[in-house]
Amino acid sequence: MNFEHTEDRRMLADTLNRFVSEQYGIESRNQLAYGEAGRSPGIYAQFAELGAIGALFPESAGGFGGAGFDISVVFEALGKGIVAEPLLGALVVGQALVAAGTEAQKQRLQDIIAGGVIAALAHDEPGSHYELSNVQATAARAGDGWVLNGAKGVVAFGEKADLLLVSARTAGGPFDTAGISLFLVDGSAAGIAKRGYQRFEGGRAAELTFGNVQLPADALLGAEGQGYAVLERIQGYALLALASESVGAMDVAKQFTLEYLQTRKQFGVAIGTFQALQHRMADVLLEVEQARSAVINAADAIDNAAGTAREKVLSAAKYTVGYVGTKVAQESIQMHGGIGMTWELPLAHYAKRLVMIDHQFGDEDHHLARYIALSQESGGRRAAMHDTEATQ
Repeated sequence: MNFEHTEDRRMLADTLNRFVSEQYGIESRNQLAYGEAGRSPGIYAQFAELGAIGALFPESAGGFGGAGFDISVVFEALGKGIVAEPLLGALVVGQALVAAGTEAQKQRLQDIIAGGVIAALAHDEPGSHYELSNVQATAARAGDGWVLNGAKGVVAFGEKADLLLVSARTAGGPFDTAGISLFLVDGSAAGIAKRGYQRFEGGRAAELTFGNVQLPADALLGAEGQGYAVLERIQGYALLALASESVGAMDVAKQFTLEYLQTRKQFGVAIGTFQALQHRMADVLLEVEQARSAVINAADAIDNAAGTAREKVLSAAKYTVGYVGTKVAQESIQMHGGIGMTWELPLAHYAKRLVMIDHQFGDEDHHLARYIALSQESGGRRAAMHDTEATQ
């Protein structure tokens, strides 16, 4: 595997890192992220102009990237500034359109890439506990269209989203993978009740309730009842994006802590000379590099692996950044002492984001269990193949 980014990716990374550093400082970030809107339409438009959204999609879909490492570069830069803008929603909804959209539906992707449409995935439900197939919302045929009912929780920027990608059951039981359908829903459609709130680490989310929402026939994305495969695919992109964002945030938290250890003095010497703190910092540095390796594996696997092999690597990456991100947050704050908890110190906001990344699209416990289950599944297939070959 070639670990060197292409020249285009290096240029994109440099451009985004410079923009985030110069235009999205921590004071501006906090004012926007904890403000009434939780974001800035102007900043989002600038990200679109810089190509941050277009880099998430292949040329065939109107973008200019779309590979795993393109996505990783973009979200690592976002992580370095703990950017609270709806690029994750653009990624997952856009990739769903790429995977299953009709030509007419794919036209919406051009608006997403241009930054003119805010897209959000409405899939998680109260009590679903990250299980992708746990869908209780329903969609029933009504004439040529559909009627949508149900509730979705923690929809990132769902309050003001222009386009919602909603999962609903059109057949089967609550945990069946078959029978899940996906629908493109106008965010302002009649019958959608929204309760928005500020997220702990900045940004906004919403609880959505769909009460007899009337949808046209062309709202269905992909084949009826076959939405689970699309959900699994776009979840993979979300896992890579979040893992990359986490590594970007870890790098900044790590650097803050190194600088503090070198400048904070106690008993007349820098506390970084104390052996106990040196050992703890060395552990942090090693763990961050382990997380970076997991992200590199995930970026490669999302393009070059398939099925169980792909999903195992993606779950491994999300588990790793969940564990390491929490460790980096805790150790960085502890080595700063009491000041590490203060609002004025940027580290506190990075620590909050690192901890909350663990809870998006499945926490470390969920993905460890998923990795084990996938390993057992692939091991069972290999054993069955071996038995078959032995009898021939």
